Amino acid sequence: MINILLIVHILIGLALIGLVLVQKSEGGVLGIGGGAKMGGLMTGAGAGNFLSRMTTYLAIAFFILSLSLSLMVAVQNKKAEKSIIDAHTQEQPAEKIPAVPTE
Repeated sequence: MINILLIVHILIGLALIGLVLVQKSEGGVLGIGGGAKMGGLMTGAGAGNFLSRMTTYLAIAFFILSLSLSLMVAVQNKKAEKSIIDAHTQEQPAEKIPAVPTE
């Protein structure tokens, strides 16, 4: 289940990146990205509203999915009674150091 949600999470993230890159730049403060003079891939107020709404919906879905995935992993780790931190900090058997150096 977590793997399926993780794949959906990655796809939503890629869709968000694509939507942000397709949207028309409105600032043009630095002189890059076109500004108001250059035509975008999707022009018009209707397309702008659609893209901004879709970005909002995908961002909300991304946030909710992030929280749900983190909670699912926390519950899974609690059931297994293990911690990632504890697994790495367990004492390793120390190497025996000879009392007298050998040649």
